Amino acid sequence: MKRIVVVVAGLVLGVGAWGQKPPLLAEKEVAAIAGEISGETAKRNLEGIARFHRQRGSKGFHEAAELVAERLRGYGLSDVAILQFPADGKIFYGTQRSRPAWDVESAEMSEMGFTREVMGVREMRLVEIQIASYEHEPVVLAEDSGSADVKAELVDVGEGTNESDYAGKDVNGKIVLVSAQPGAVQDLAVGKFGAVGIVSYAQNQKTAWSGENLDAIRWGHLETFSENKTFAFMVSLRTARAFQERLRKGEKISLRAVVKAGQHAGNYEVVTATIPGADRKLQEEEIAFSCHLDHQRPGANDNASGCATILEVARTLQKLIGDGKLTRPARTIRFIFPPEIEGTLALLNGKPEFLKRIKAVVHMDMVGGGPETKAVFHVTRGPMSLPSFVQDVAWAFAEWVNEESYQFAATGKVAYPLVSPEGGKEPLRAEYSAYTMGSDHDVYQDSSFGIPAIYLNDWPDRFIHTNLDSAANIDATKLKRAGFIGAASGYFLAQMGDKDLQAVIDLLRLRTLQTAKEIHQKSAQINTPCDGGEIARFEGDQTRPLAESLTRLAPDTNGMRWPAIGIIGKNILNNTEGICGRTILLPGGNPVFRRKLAPRGPMGVFGFNYFEVAWAKRGHSTKPKLLEYEGLWGGGEEYAYEVLNFADGKRTAYEIRDAVSAEYGPVPFEMVEEYLKALEEIGVVEETKQGAMK
Repeated sequence: MKRIVVVVAGLVLGVGAWGQKPPLLAEKEVAAIAGEISGETAKRNLEGIARFHRQRGSKGFHEAAELVAERLRGYGLSDVAILQFPADGKIFYGTQRSRPAWDVESAEMSEMGFTREVMGVREMRLVEIQIASYEHEPVVLAEDSGSADVKAELVDVGEGTNESDYAGKDVNGKIVLVSAQPGAVQDLAVGKFGAVGIVSYAQNQKTAWSGENLDAIRWGHLETFSENKTFAFMVSLRTARAFQERLRKGEKISLRAVVKAGQHAGNYEVVTATIPGADRKLQEEEIAFSCHLDHQRPGANDNASGCATILEVARTLQKLIGDGKLTRPARTIRFIFPPEIEGTLALLNGKPEFLKRIKAVVHMDMVGGGPETKAVFHVTRGPMSLPSFVQDVAWAFAEWVNEESYQFAATGKVAYPLVSPEGGKEPLRAEYSAYTMGSDHDVYQDSSFGIPAIYLNDWPDRFIHTNLDSAANIDATKLKRAGFIGAASGYFLAQMGDKDLQAVIDLLRLRTLQTAKEIHQKSAQINTPCDGGEIARFEGDQTRPLAESLTRLAPDTNGMRWPAIGIIGKNILNNTEGICGRTILLPGGNPVFRRKLAPRGPMGVFGFNYFEVAWAKRGHSTKPKLLEYEGLWGGGEEYAYEVLNFADGKRTAYEIRDAVSAEYGPVPFEMVEEYLKALEEIGVVEETKQGAMK
């Protein structure tokens, strides 16, 4: 899971929007879910999952998968299975090149030195002082390390990503100390300059607290498909600084690394189970709960928390339905536990029936961070390329939990405090956030799949990707509240029909009031007023697909969405007066691009970038400028993701430029056009016609 880029304030109605009445569901349904869902049960399961080092295709992942499957069977769910998808480095699942499984038997790194005193007698004796042990803390060995038995001198090369870092330093046959991720230096350090291994103190996933804890060891990665196979150990800042100080004084440091590990053909494993729907016509439609089960040990918040929470949602809904306290919903509810991104791509590409069935997803990635993590809980909206009401459903429940939990913290008296005996009592304070990337929700909402997703997530988290991301820092109350929001949202969507349209349309009206406010806030940050006009125009154009998204789960036989479109659009237009539009004249026309049916998936996936590989194969040595562009509210990765998503065969290239400018900030048209042409060259999109001038 990656950083949050943009955080947007809650709806303009603010605290008290729902009063004492829960939204969308009957109060007896809310009471049943709130009373049954358990933060303690979720945390016990989290502690079990966090015991395993859960790398893709590994023995540890399989053991975690078996634990989850056993729990699902015990809770009485249907269709429990561990699906397997071959992963050998050659098979593709859409844009994902399958990564071979990776397992570790053992790994240790020691410093070799001499002592002058043995049992009171002064003499020289060679000793090895252990620095890192995979058995004690698996995070010390970078993912995709290979076997080795090496004795070598340590050389500090700084960041290690530029040739200048190696100037005047002999690293041939030696181990390099670097501040960058191992994968970012291996081709240079090992492939070009002959180093035999890497020691890294990379500080990835930076927050305001980065570097404060000198003993944290961060998760490291080598490049899965690099030809320069090697090993890499991760060390703390304290260890790295001690090495650097000794090296500056001219001391030689000799290390021994013994690693038994490597890649091998294996399988992506995806645990899945269902609560079958009641309606014969609708039970083939599914509302899915998703997490990612893989991560280093302990990986408690990232992401044992998401998996343990949807496991608790499964237990809660299955029990309440079985006991008759909740009516069995019309649609089937499915639970999915894959390796992050690559497992989801394998599932949707390898079993297209899942793509056909799933109508919406509740995805949880980091939902249990307690006060020590400094986490803020987010309900994240979908990308602008896929307007949907489903996130507003989740936000309605989250805002209600905000109100109830605040009133309880402030007064000690409230109907639904949603507090666990072993957890805290502070307010939830959830935020409604603009779309941000970094987990499986990117896959579902990619235009080749088009499945709207609710994304529940914590950010920041000062322990993310470190050995300190432990169960001790997880709050049972937080798990209970995240579980409630997810369970209530998923259950509502699973039984949603025309009877619920008015309530959902009311949510969309609230959203447009906030949208109008955001238009003014964004426009105030833009120097050219006409770019602000394009933001307003684009948001106005969003009203129809947003209202149309209702029909994904409700037939709307009475056409209730049509007047809603007018009301929603009016709310935006009435609040954006004085922002100009413009006319564009493009020499050479205004092309329209359409994404092809295959390959399916985002261009940047796990351990592999489909665009970069295909682009390099065509002899290009430089990237399209858009990929390195930094806008006001997003960077190259976000722009590229949405440019491809907006290539729907209807929008012109300039309309795509305006759309991504509204989402992430003004960007030169030439950059957008260049990237679209590059996508066309690698066969991902095709030009269909010339658009009319505006």
